[in-house]
Amino acid sequence: MPTITSISPTSGPTTGGTSVTITGTGFTGPTTVRFGSTATTFTMNSPTQITAIAPAGSAGTVQVTVTTAAGTSNGVSYTYLAVPSLSSVSPSQGSTAGGTTVTLTGSGLTGVTAVNFGSTPATSFTVNSSTQITAVSPAGSGIVSITVTGPGGTSNPVTYVYVVVPTITSISPTAGPASGGNSVTITGTNFTGPLTVRFGSTATIFTVNSPTQITATAPAGSSGTVQVTVTGSGGTSNGVNYTYAGVPSLTSINPSSGPVTGGTTVVLTGTGLSTTSAVTFGGTPATSFTVNSNTQVTAVAPAGTGTVQVTVTTAGGTSNGLSYTYVAVPTLTSVVPSSGPAGGGTTVVLTGTGFTGATAVNFGATPATSFTVNSSTQITAVTPSGTGTVQVTVTTVGGTSNGVSYTYVPVPTLTTVVPSSGPATGGTTVVLTGTNLTGATAVTFGATPATSFTVDSATQITALAPSGTGTVQVTATTVGGTSNGVAFTYVPAPALSTVVPSAGPVTGGTTVVLTGTGLTGTTAVDFGAT
Repeated sequence: MPTITSISPTSGPTTGGTSVTITGTGFTGPTTVRFGSTATTFTMNSPTQITAIAPAGSAGTVQVTVTTAAGTSNGVSYTYLAVPSLSSVSPSQGSTAGGTTVTLTGSGLTGVTAVNFGSTPATSFTVNSSTQITAVSPAGSGIVSITVTGPGGTSNPVTYVYVVVPTITSISPTAGPASGGNSVTITGTNFTGPLTVRFGSTATIFTVNSPTQITATAPAGSSGTVQVTVTGSGGTSNGVNYTYAGVPSLTSINPSSGPVTGGTTVVLTGTGLSTTSAVTFGGTPATSFTVNSNTQVTAVAPAGTGTVQVTVTTAGGTSNGLSYTYVAVPTLTSVVPSSGPAGGGTTVVLTGTGFTGATAVNFGATPATSFTVNSSTQITAVTPSGTGTVQVTVTTVGGTSNGVSYTYVPVPTLTTVVPSSGPATGGTTVVLTGTNLTGATAVTFGATPATSFTVDSATQITALAPSGTGTVQVTATTVGGTSNGVAFTYVPAPALSTVVPSAGPVTGGTTVVLTGTGLTGTTAVDFGAT
């Protein structure tokens, strides 16, 4: 009697056609091979081996038997497997890069040996049960059919769509307050299908404007930088930096004042300044500004008046204010005296407005030797040396004033005094000749002022000599100083003590000797009126 020890394979599709090798003994003589009750074709390879073609059958297990003249063998199980069937795939789309885990649902999935996405095998798969398979999608593109293949054959297809991963090219703005709530425009590609927008790990609300643009509302976050991403069925995009900024703080401004015309460069120091988008002086934007670092901004003050608050605005909000004072340009109305010697050293009083905080007083291009700000309307200054008429100006933070004339007067010089002598009793009219005599304020004979004098021109003065003795130096004094001296000699009145002889004939002709004092330079000797 024949016996079967094994068959291979032990299963096949219900459509039949599977080549099955039957191993055993007693395979001789007329023989019949049956799968269940159905006889099939076969080939007798040897008394111990038969190759049979499985006939079609119903799903289930049947007994394979061999019948010879000696009888029918024992039966060995052979299972007819139904063709697997797929009813759904979830999700039904995923990234073109692959890697999406999908769940296939259907029937007859036990023993599945292959899962294909189009013609490409799944990266991996697991048969969970006869009705479920979990598979990982390979890379692909477009719309493909997923099929599974098992001993029963290849299933019907279910549709799977490869979706391109979204990409972000830019976001604007790139920073915002930690409290969130600001609108952020995300620009990129493939913004289609179900999407999720995240700031870091936090999902937020958004509006898809087009496949290339999303408007999202930033959620609240902690100070720092997070990645903004867009996730679609195709996967998660690249991340783009978004910074949560704290409210900026200002600690100092230098300088803290400037002219009403603006243009002053000020340095603002504080914290959280890296995303500064505006600097305002009062309500007026700075002419320009530069963010130097997270702790420093350089700004150019606009025109303005009075004291205003300077603030900076960043993605985190608007800072506290620091005071900045607009200083008016000073004005000069007078300088007293308005002239002085070329050698300088004259103390002058400047009168005007806006002198507080004056940083310079100039005579022409030359700084005053020194100056004191007495009040907002008065400065006392000491003149430097100079020549000619120059403009005196005052400079403050507000700018440089108008100019008021100040004249440098040269020191006068004397060359002659005519006559150069006169009686000790004074009263001699003399003519002084020299240079720079205009505006003479004094003419002195030694230490004694002239009885009177008249300035005839810049080169001549007529003076009346006072009484005096000996030879003295005549000088002329102007605003420019006191001249050199020229000699003037006081000649005393002559005195006679004796005449020898003291008598002579009426006809005259007698030689007499006169003795006395002060006789030098005698110009006349009179006898009576003769």
